[in-house]
Amino acid sequence: MAQRILIYEDNTFLRESITGMLRLEPRFEIIGAFDQVLEVEAQVASLQPDCILLDIDLPGMSGIEALQKIRKQGVRTPTVMLTVFEDNTHVLTAIKAGASGYVLKKHLATKLYQAIDEAIEGGAPLSPSVAKMVIASLQQENKSYQLTTREKEILAALAQGNSYKMIGALLTISTETVRTHIKNIYEKLQVHSQTEAVAKAIKENLV
Repeated sequence: MAQRILIYEDNTFLRESITGMLRLEPRFEIIGAFDQVLEVEAQVASLQPDCILLDIDLPGMSGIEALQKIRKQGVRTPTVMLTVFEDNTHVLTAIKAGASGYVLKKHLATKLYQAIDEAIEGGAPLSPSVAKMVIASLQQENKSYQLTTREKEILAALAQGNSYKMIGALLTISTETVRTHIKNIYEKLQVHSQTEAVAKAIKENLV
Protein backbone atom coordinates (compact mmCIF):
# COMPACT_ATOMS: atom_id res chain seq x y z
CA MET A 1 0.00 0.00 0.00
CA ALA A 2 1.33 3.43 -0.96
CA GLN A 3 2.41 5.84 1.77
CA ARG A 4 0.07 8.85 1.94
CA ILE A 5 2.04 12.12 1.75
CA LEU A 6 0.71 15.59 2.66
CA ILE A 7 2.75 18.60 1.47
CA TYR A 8 2.86 22.22 2.68
CA GLU A 9 5.10 24.50 0.57
CA ASP A 10 4.29 28.04 -0.57
CA ASN A 11 6.80 28.18 -3.43
CA THR A 12 4.78 26.97 -6.43
CA PHE A 13 7.79 25.76 -8.41
CA LEU A 14 9.22 23.80 -5.47
CA ARG A 15 5.81 22.39 -4.50
CA GLU A 16 5.31 21.12 -8.03
CA SER A 17 8.86 19.77 -8.12
CA ILE A 18 8.27 17.80 -4.92
CA THR A 19 4.95 16.38 -6.15
CA GLY A 20 6.63 15.50 -9.46
CA MET A 21 9.41 13.62 -7.71
CA LEU A 22 6.99 11.71 -5.51
CA ARG A 23 4.78 10.72 -8.45
CA LEU A 24 7.79 8.92 -9.92
CA GLU A 25 7.70 6.52 -6.97
CA PRO A 26 4.68 4.14 -6.82
CA ARG A 27 5.21 3.69 -3.08
CA PHE A 28 4.10 7.28 -2.47
CA GLU A 29 0.62 8.77 -2.90
CA ILE A 30 0.16 12.55 -2.73
CA ILE A 31 -3.08 13.25 -0.87
CA GLY A 32 -2.71 17.03 -0.70
CA ALA A 33 -0.34 19.87 -1.57
CA PHE A 34 -1.06 23.29 -0.06
CA ASP A 35 0.62 26.71 0.00
CA GLN A 36 -0.33 27.59 3.60
CA VAL A 37 -1.23 25.86 6.88
CA LEU A 38 -4.15 27.92 8.20
CA GLU A 39 -6.41 24.85 7.98
CA VAL A 40 -3.75 22.28 8.89
CA GLU A 41 -5.65 20.75 11.81
CA ALA A 42 -8.76 19.96 9.76
CA GLN A 43 -6.72 18.82 6.76
CA VAL A 44 -4.57 16.41 8.76
CA ALA A 45 -7.65 15.03 10.53
CA SER A 46 -9.55 14.42 7.29
CA LEU A 47 -6.73 13.29 5.01
CA GLN A 48 -4.94 11.02 7.52
CA PRO A 49 -1.42 11.22 6.03
CA ASP A 50 1.37 8.74 6.76
CA CYS A 51 3.93 11.55 6.51
CA ILE A 52 3.79 15.35 6.35
CA LEU A 53 6.33 17.46 4.44
CA LEU A 54 6.21 20.90 6.04
CA ASP A 55 7.93 24.11 4.99
CA ILE A 56 8.92 26.42 7.86
CA ASP A 57 8.52 29.84 6.26
CA LEU A 58 4.83 29.94 5.26
CA PRO A 59 2.37 32.86 4.95
CA GLY A 60 -0.09 33.46 7.78
CA MET A 61 1.35 30.82 10.10
CA SER A 62 4.79 29.26 10.14
CA GLY A 63 5.36 25.56 9.72
CA ILE A 64 6.70 25.35 13.27
CA GLU A 65 3.52 26.96 14.66
CA ALA A 66 1.43 24.54 12.59
CA LEU A 67 3.42 21.60 13.92
CA GLN A 68 2.96 22.77 17.50
CA LYS A 69 -0.81 22.97 16.94
CA ILE A 70 -1.21 19.45 15.59
CA ARG A 71 1.12 17.98 18.21
CA LYS A 72 -1.00 19.59 20.94
CA GLN A 73 -3.98 17.79 19.41
CA GLY A 74 -2.17 14.51 19.85
CA VAL A 75 -1.27 14.03 16.19
CA ARG A 76 1.92 11.93 15.98
CA THR A 77 2.17 11.71 12.19
CA PRO A 78 5.85 11.74 11.14
CA THR A 79 6.62 15.29 9.98
CA VAL A 80 9.70 16.33 8.04
CA MET A 81 10.53 20.03 7.96
CA LEU A 82 11.66 21.33 4.56
CA THR A 83 13.57 24.59 4.77
CA VAL A 84 16.40 26.84 3.66
CA PHE A 85 17.17 27.68 7.30
CA GLU A 86 20.13 25.84 8.82
CA ASP A 87 20.76 28.08 11.82
CA ASN A 88 20.74 26.73 15.35
CA THR A 89 17.55 28.56 16.37
CA HIS A 90 15.32 27.23 13.60
CA VAL A 91 16.69 23.70 13.82
CA LEU A 92 16.31 23.28 17.56
CA THR A 93 12.94 25.06 17.67
CA ALA A 94 11.57 22.69 15.03
CA ILE A 95 12.85 19.63 16.87
CA LYS A 96 11.45 20.86 20.17
CA ALA A 97 8.10 21.40 18.45
CA GLY A 98 8.01 17.73 17.53
CA ALA A 99 9.55 17.52 14.05
CA SER A 100 10.55 14.00 13.01
CA GLY A 101 13.25 15.29 10.70
CA TYR A 102 14.77 18.45 9.21
CA VAL A 103 15.91 18.49 5.58
CA LEU A 104 17.40 21.44 3.76
CA LYS A 105 15.74 22.23 0.44
CA LYS A 106 19.10 22.20 -1.32
CA HIS A 107 19.32 18.48 -0.46
CA LEU A 108 15.83 17.47 -1.62
CA ALA A 109 16.96 16.04 -4.95
CA THR A 110 19.07 13.43 -3.17
CA LYS A 111 17.44 13.21 0.26
CA LEU A 112 13.64 13.40 -0.23
CA TYR A 113 12.78 9.71 -0.69
CA GLN A 114 15.15 8.63 2.06
CA ALA A 115 13.84 11.27 4.47
CA ILE A 116 10.24 10.13 4.03
CA ASP A 117 11.16 6.45 4.39
CA GLU A 118 13.23 7.11 7.52
CA ALA A 119 10.54 9.25 9.14
CA ILE A 120 7.81 6.67 8.52
CA GLU A 121 10.05 3.92 9.90
CA GLY A 122 10.53 5.90 13.11
CA GLY A 123 13.87 7.51 12.31
CA ALA A 124 14.84 11.16 12.41
CA PRO A 125 16.14 12.22 8.98
CA LEU A 126 18.48 15.21 9.09
CA SER A 127 20.63 16.95 6.51
CA PRO A 128 24.34 16.42 7.33
CA SER A 129 25.01 19.98 8.55
CA VAL A 130 21.88 19.86 10.71
CA ALA A 131 22.89 16.50 12.20
CA LYS A 132 26.25 17.97 13.22
CA MET A 133 24.47 20.85 14.92
CA VAL A 134 22.19 18.52 16.85
CA ILE A 135 25.09 16.29 17.91
CA ALA A 136 27.03 19.33 19.12
CA SER A 137 24.08 20.28 21.31
CA LEU A 138 23.77 16.74 22.63
CA GLN A 139 27.43 16.66 23.59
CA GLN A 140 27.19 19.61 25.98
CA GLU A 141 27.82 18.38 29.49
CA ASN A 142 25.00 18.24 31.99
CA LYS A 143 24.63 15.46 34.57
CA SER A 144 20.87 15.92 35.12
CA TYR A 145 18.76 12.76 34.76
CA GLN A 146 21.97 10.72 35.15
CA LEU A 147 22.09 9.38 31.62
CA THR A 148 24.77 6.75 31.12
CA THR A 149 27.47 6.98 28.47
CA ARG A 150 25.67 4.32 26.44
CA GLU A 151 22.37 6.20 26.69
CA LYS A 152 24.08 9.37 25.46
CA GLU A 153 25.50 7.43 22.51
CA ILE A 154 22.05 6.12 21.65
CA LEU A 155 20.48 9.58 21.89
CA ALA A 156 23.14 10.92 19.53
CA ALA A 157 22.49 8.05 17.12
CA LEU A 158 18.75 8.71 17.25
CA ALA A 159 19.35 12.36 16.42
CA GLN A 160 21.26 11.28 13.31
CA GLY A 161 18.18 9.44 12.09
CA ASN A 162 19.33 5.88 12.79
CA SER A 163 16.77 3.13 13.29
CA TYR A 164 17.00 0.77 16.28
CA LYS A 165 18.56 -1.88 14.04
CA MET A 166 21.16 0.57 12.71
CA ILE A 167 22.02 1.75 16.23
CA GLY A 168 22.55 -1.85 17.28
CA ALA A 169 24.96 -2.38 14.40
CA LEU A 170 26.80 0.88 15.10
CA LEU A 171 27.25 0.12 18.80
CA THR A 172 27.63 -3.67 18.39
CA ILE A 173 24.63 -4.49 20.56
CA SER A 174 21.36 -6.28 19.83
CA THR A 175 18.23 -4.45 18.72
CA GLU A 176 16.52 -5.68 21.87
CA THR A 177 19.29 -4.12 23.99
CA VAL A 178 18.79 -0.85 22.10
CA ARG A 179 15.06 -1.00 22.91
CA THR A 180 15.86 -1.55 26.59
CA HIS A 181 18.21 1.44 26.68
CA ILE A 182 15.65 3.64 24.92
CA LYS A 183 12.97 2.55 27.38
CA ASN A 184 15.29 3.60 30.21
CA ILE A 185 15.97 6.93 28.47
CA TYR A 186 12.22 7.57 28.16
CA GLU A 187 11.73 6.81 31.85
CA LYS A 188 14.60 9.08 32.94
CA LEU A 189 13.50 11.96 30.73
CA GLN A 190 9.80 11.33 31.39
CA VAL A 191 8.93 11.33 27.68
CA HIS A 192 6.97 8.96 25.45
CA SER A 193 8.59 9.15 22.03
CA GLN A 194 11.91 9.40 20.25
CA THR A 195 11.24 12.95 19.06
CA GLU A 196 10.33 14.09 22.58
CA ALA A 197 13.48 12.48 23.97
CA VAL A 198 15.79 14.20 21.48
CA ALA A 199 13.94 17.50 21.85
CA LYS A 200 14.17 17.43 25.65
CA ALA A 201 17.85 16.52 25.56
CA ILE A 202 18.53 19.49 23.29
CA LYS A 203 16.29 21.91 25.15
CA GLU A 204 17.77 21.14 28.57
CA ASN A 205 21.32 20.21 27.50
CA LEU A 206 20.89 16.89 29.25
CA VAL A 207 23.69 15.04 27.50
